[in-house]
Amino acid sequence: MVMAKLTNDDVRNLAKEFGVKFIRLQFTDIFGILKNVAITVEQLEKALDGELMFDGSSIEGFVRIEESDMYLRPDPSSFVVFPWRPRDGAVARLICDVYNVDGTPFLGDPRNVLKKVIQEAEEMGYTMNAGPELEFFLFQVDNEGRPTTSTHDNAGYFDMAPVDLGENARRDMVLILEQMGFEIEASHHEVAPGQHEIDFKYAEALDIADKIVTFKFVVRTTAQRHGLHATFMPKPIYGIAGSGMHMNQSLMKGERNAFYDPREPFGLSQDCMNYVGGLMRHIKAITPIINPTVNSYKRLVSGFEAPVYIAWSERNRSPLIRIPAKRGLSTRIELRSPDPSCNPYLALAVCLKAGLEGIKNKITPPAPCDRNIYEMTAGEREQLGIGNLPENLPEALQELKKDRVIQEALGEHVYQRFIEAKQIEWERYRVQVHAWELEEYLAKY
Repeated sequence: MVMAKLTNDDVRNLAKEFGVKFIRLQFTDIFGILKNVAITVEQLEKALDGELMFDGSSIEGFVRIEESDMYLRPDPSSFVVFPWRPRDGAVARLICDVYNVDGTPFLGDPRNVLKKVIQEAEEMGYTMNAGPELEFFLFQVDNEGRPTTSTHDNAGYFDMAPVDLGENARRDMVLILEQMGFEIEASHHEVAPGQHEIDFKYAEALDIADKIVTFKFVVRTTAQRHGLHATFMPKPIYGIAGSGMHMNQSLMKGERNAFYDPREPFGLSQDCMNYVGGLMRHIKAITPIINPTVNSYKRLVSGFEAPVYIAWSERNRSPLIRIPAKRGLSTRIELRSPDPSCNPYLALAVCLKAGLEGIKNKITPPAPCDRNIYEMTAGEREQLGIGNLPENLPEALQELKKDRVIQEALGEHVYQRFIEAKQIEWERYRVQVHAWELEEYLAKY
């Protein structure tokens, strides 16, 4: 599926046709948080020419004060009108790349990080397709409008109304996403109370990263309009399943799926096996990027179907990498550890980089593991050479510090700022006194 390519002229015409009055120029910071610079339609011309400046020093992880001026260059293909805003004085958005004053791409812009690795793939003759499966919770808000962790329902996997009170909100989300150009493949209630999943069709990597950012924005906005709070926090409630973002990945060579070869075992090409080998070799260093918060590691624990063991299989759902049964053009691998708090541009960049390294260096993965890994003893896993993902954020950051390949994918600027910010985040968490400690120790000692 290829994104409709729009030109600047198309954007001008569409803005006129839909009576657009305001345009939000969108980009993300290093942590995947969506930022907006709002302009009126009168400034559209200036924006399309890449002449609009903003202060980069005000965005976390961007630049130091003394180098703060940056330019936004909109991608015309990302133009879309927000369906929930009034037709009179409509609001549209454009996703932008961030550039330095001298006209070079800003190295701290996550979109540019992904573009750089995509270019590397293209030089090897590949394009990457990806398809995410995003889970999220819908919670009630209190009288002041602040989010709570009370769920709005007691429904379970694939339940229907009247139990699933979030169904109206979810239906609205799907309708709005479709109006914004998404092809929705599935929408259902997930395992935990208040948990939902909406899946949309795979596309090329950059388009999918843009779509993930847009998806989160639409889901949160729509939930708010239904008096609910949507969160992509990986593990908001102890004792029930957390939210993942399984990432399906494949490489194309022209019109051909490079992961498919009917002559090879399982119908999986050498490229596919090497891609899996690269991912598995670098997965520990990739982990802080695809599981970037302190809370991410509360999801990555055994017993809640979360993938914590480094193994692959084409028939088993417990390993880190699963290969769905479909072959031919649909051949793909599914990486099951990412969660939706990650920055999708950086997540796709590091996965693609690791996979390409596997192909370049002909890295062969270990034999597939077709047994239920959750039921194995530690000794059995050790015997089979099945390692664990990092158990917490500092452990994951240590792995990233040792891996030159993944550092290279991120670039020096993003790597340094990311490590710095995440170490501060861990330190803030480490020195807090948590509710569990009060519960455990206050009366006892």
